[in-house]
Amino acid sequence: MSGFPGLSFLGPKSKNAVVAGGLTAFVFGVYFYTMKAVGGTDELQMAIDKFEDQKQVETNPKVPSKV
Repeated sequence: MSGFPGLSFLGPKSKNAVVAGGLTAFVFGVYFYTMKAVGGTDELQMAIDKFEDQKQVETNPKVPSKV
């Protein structure tokens, strides 16, 4: 297997950098496509915010305590 003819003039470190850049671009592309496809909502963050709001209501009693 001869590889890619366009990369034959590059050194080994340069080839590694080109491959790493291509893989990184692919991964970011898949991530952003997936976020766009699902609407970009972070369900975990929404659940955490709801829990924090609920916890805040429970810790703040409606009747003030007498000191």
